[in-house]
Amino acid sequence: MIQNNKYPINALILFIKNPEKGKVKTRLAKTVGDDRALLIYKALLEHTRKLTVPVDATRFLFYSNKINQEDEWSADNFRKEVQADGDLGDRMKAAFAQAFEEHDRVLIIGSDCASLTTEIVAEGFAALAEHDFVLGPAMDGGYYLLGMNEYTPALFEEMAWSTETVGQTTQYRIKNMGKSCFLLKELSDIDFEEDWEKWGWEV
Repeated sequence: MIQNNKYPINALILFIKNPEKGKVKTRLAKTVGDDRALLIYKALLEHTRKLTVPVDATRFLFYSNKINQEDEWSADNFRKEVQADGDLGDRMKAAFAQAFEEHDRVLIIGSDCASLTTEIVAEGFAALAEHDFVLGPAMDGGYYLLGMNEYTPALFEEMAWSTETVGQTTQYRIKNMGKSCFLLKELSDIDFEEDWEKWGWEV
């Protein structure tokens, strides 16, 4: 796209789940119960909200199933959308396509990483000044952040999501395109009770 003065160069996509009991952090809930899993997810949402507000970008907030105009995510700071139908790849592909209509550099993050910081997101955007892609690898084999300078739907198609090969496969596809990829530090998502306990946060 041709950048104009109306939109910032950067767009940050956030994928979140509507915080509903029994529908969030289901793997975590197997050991801590649905009530505590919901409280933990709300704490992760608060962390994600606080770290993204200072980021110099248009912030697209994609809910899993419905927009809540009355929640803590102010419409002054976030453009509220609903994720598309389909698997995770379909939903990310649609979100990136939308963001690239108005922006030149686009990153996506989720809401499961307690160690993600504003500085790491900013580092991701900065990396796109010199690289085609940026990837934040997660310790479970996936990724907590993905960014690109050009809409590349091939990264989201025919992927075995929620497996330990997602990050590696993504890097392989980028390499096969002859493109460069900057790797951020490896971080851990909060998927299980032991992941949460090591942070020591009270909920």
